[in-house]
Amino acid sequence: MSTPVITVDTHKKVDECMNIMTDSHLRHLPVVEDGKLIGLLSIGDLVKEAIADQADLIKQLEQYIRGE
Repeated sequence: MSTPVITVDTHKKVDECMNIMTDSHLRHLPVVEDGKLIGLLSIGDLVKEAIADQADLIKQLEQYIRGE
């Protein structure tokens, strides 16, 4: 546990959260809104989302190349 507790709000992007977790050596990141805990992100959650985002981008680029 680190002090002070590092948190993010719902407006942070996946890559920003990953950077915070990497720089701070965290495996979990609390998500807070209006001073209340609304969720907890794990590094696995963020990696899965980043992979899904990249897969979507690859699909869009392939469709663009094919002229679809």
